[in-house]
Amino acid sequence: MDFKQLYEMQKALDTFIEETQHVTHDVFEEKGLALLVELAELANETRCFKFWSTKGPSEREVILEEFVDSIHFMLSLGNMRGFALDTWPEVQEQADLTPLFIEATVAVTVFISSPTKETYDDVWKKYGKLAYNLGFTVTDILDAYVAKNEKNYERQRSGY
Repeated sequence: MDFKQLYEMQKALDTFIEETQHVTHDVFEEKGLALLVELAELANETRCFKFWSTKGPSEREVILEEFVDSIHFMLSLGNMRGFALDTWPEVQEQADLTPLFIEATVAVTVFISSPTKETYDDVWKKYGKLAYNLGFTVTDILDAYVAKNEKNYERQRSGY
């Protein structure tokens, strides 16, 4: 599967949701906030910041699913503003997760308040770096996105 195809898949899902839910207004900010929430949920599953706890991170599959939840919103936001990437931004740089989550949160917040191609690309770079440090390959991400995309359709059909 080509990375560019994800934008088309996301566009189709967004259209389905907007028609099903009768969305008639610009939901850019709602999707931006949803992206921040998904990023926080991802951080929570890694437990990287929980210095007070001895419990380890969630299973890899759970973390990957949370990661692709963010990808859905990133693609959607890009579609809304006419931004797209041709390839996955592979950033192979080892780093601690907690500062990476903070950097990604800042990048998303900047993008929401100033949606330019440059700020959009920066969000993707942060996610590329997160993916590398979480041990996810492009294939992992693509496969998990496709699976979650179908799950999102099923949720809409069942009144989620």
